[in-house]
Amino acid sequence: MTSNENRINALDCRSWERVLCVVAHPDDTEYGISAAVNAWTRAGVEVSYLLLTAGEAGMKRDPAEVGPLRAEEQRAACECVGVDDLVILDHPDGHLVEGLDLRRDIARRIRQFRPDAVVTLTFEFEAPHGLNQADHRAAGRAAIDAARDAGNRWVFRELAEEEGLEPWEPDVFLVGQVGDPTHVVAVDDEDVAASVASLECHREYLADLPDHPKPADFIPPMLAEAGALIGERNGVAFRVYELGGVAKSRD
Repeated sequence: MTSNENRINALDCRSWERVLCVVAHPDDTEYGISAAVNAWTRAGVEVSYLLLTAGEAGMKRDPAEVGPLRAEEQRAACECVGVDDLVILDHPDGHLVEGLDLRRDIARRIRQFRPDAVVTLTFEFEAPHGLNQADHRAAGRAAIDAARDAGNRWVFRELAEEEGLEPWEPDVFLVGQVGDPTHVVAVDDEDVAASVASLECHREYLADLPDHPKPADFIPPMLAEAGALIGERNGVAFRVYELGGVAKSRD
């Protein structure tokens, strides 16, 4: 789906049944991507969130207290956009390592959930908002490798041989919060409101960031700007990559 052309297209998601969002921390999906998630779940798509850390290093409190708190806030955020399936792994926040263990954990979840699309955040050193955080970079790079690993029987053989998880490669890989999108998912006012509400669910986290703008002040303009790229009122921009795919059998 990527090309050398600068044209940005509307993303056709009508055939999708399942989408897996892979991010480093609680609240990562809530910075706009959750508007697309709400649109997908309203259309009957099953969406699962895979958080690689509990975000325990993200607040000015004891990490032992922060991890469970942020998980609770994330569950509330998921409810705002129709997500029932939330998996939080125990990789250390702030020390996320782009390596085989992380790739295996993501590939395992892909084989379990068998999504048509995997979504993550930009893994470039510089993001549109400034320097990208280390965990975000590691998460995104590991996710795109894992999306291909999951379809290869001979990578992480133990997933099939010991855990009974047959290979599965998603059709497409979406990267959000990029400066060079190729596609936009159109969303409506209800999706925008749900996205704002989902970030507002991270109350304790945002309270630790006194200079952070209110979700209602920056999310709607951001989504309106993306929507304008395809002539829509609102949208969520992504860079989209086609993956090789494997023969799929639906259960």
